[in-house]
Amino acid sequence: MSDDIISYPWRLENGGLVITVRLTPRGGREAIDGINTLANGCCVLSVRVRPPPEDGAANTALIKLLAKTTGIPASAVRIESGHTSRLKKLYLSGDPSIIEPRLISFLTKT
Repeated sequence: MSDDIISYPWRLENGGLVITVRLTPRGGREAIDGINTLANGCCVLSVRVRPPPEDGAANTALIKLLAKTTGIPASAVRIESGHTSRLKKLYLSGDPSIIEPRLISFLTKT
């Protein structure tokens, strides 16, 4: 049995969850690749989408993918920061006690 502590790239907030994402546009497919730690020690959810980062297409695909994965409407997902960056903070509105287990379940299946 491992004593490793799993760090997740999100924090629970009243009424939702804030998640840190590293987005790869033109990634060839829509996928959540897992959790990674950047060189600066920041924990991120690695996500890839097909569209290029032009006219918000990659951001829209990211929002749709996270909404589908967590079972919440796309209108409940918004980008808080990083609109033009690969590193983004997103707010997922909803019951965090429902959203977090769905994310964890998805990540343990992949």
